[in-house]
Amino acid sequence: MNVGTNIRTLREQRNIKQQEIADLIGMHRSNYSKIENGQREISVSALDKIARFFNITIDELVHLDGDLPQEVEIEDKTTMEQLKLMQELDEEERSMIFKMIDSFLTKKKFKDFFNKNVASL
Repeated sequence: MNVGTNIRTLREQRNIKQQEIADLIGMHRSNYSKIENGQREISVSALDKIARFFNITIDELVHLDGDLPQEVEIEDKTTMEQLKLMQELDEEERSMIFKMIDSFLTKKKFKDFFNKNVASL
């Protein structure tokens, strides 16, 4: 199923006309109809409005069949497992993580240095 089909399914289940959803996202009904038929893409902001209208998340709207991607929980993973998961990230995301780690290590070294030198006064 595509997003348009999922939106149509929800709309029909609730007996809502296409015009109402088209008005909600500020689009002409004929253009909205193309979204439902898979002939036109939908913007993220329109997708967000529709998800809020149906009181669901965008993920739930995209994965209406219930096959939601599962979140990866790192807290119970070993350090090696965490590193393997980080390798799956794109370069920019990995770079941000390493910058954060460097920042924390620098902060810790500064604290240790400060505590050691203040204690000796």
